[in-house]
Formats: sequence, structure tokens, C-alpha cells
Amino acid sequence: MIREKRNELGLTQEKMASDLNISLRQYVRIDNEYCFPRSDILGKLISTLNLSNEEIGEYVRSFIDKKAK
Repeated sequence: MIREKRNELGLTQEKMASDLNISLRQYVRIDNEYCFPRSDILGKLISTLNLSNEEIGEYVRSFIDKKAK
């Protein structure tokens, strides 16, 4: 979901990593949904991608569902 939103906005993984002040490797893990971002990074991610409350909820639920299986 994060990757799709990033692509809609025409942002690269490198740009996102820079904007979030994290390594490219760390961002790629978030983009590929291998790990859930820390709360400070999540806040920046929400702001950078301009995520709605519904999108945030969807992201959290999908990540939890994926990890529960």
C-alpha cells in the first residue's frame, strides 16, 4: 500500500528514504512491508504521503493480518 501511494506521487525510494531521514535499506524494508516503521517514521510517512485516516487504518490492519498468518 505504501509503495502504491509512493508511486502515485511519483516519489522514488531514494527520495522517501532521504525525506524520512533513514537509510535506503530501511526504507526498502518498509516499502516491501517486511517491517513496520517506528512511530516517528510512521508519522513522517503519513505526512509525506498525505495518507488519510482510512488509508492509515488499512495499512496497519493489512500489516497485522499478514504477520498473524
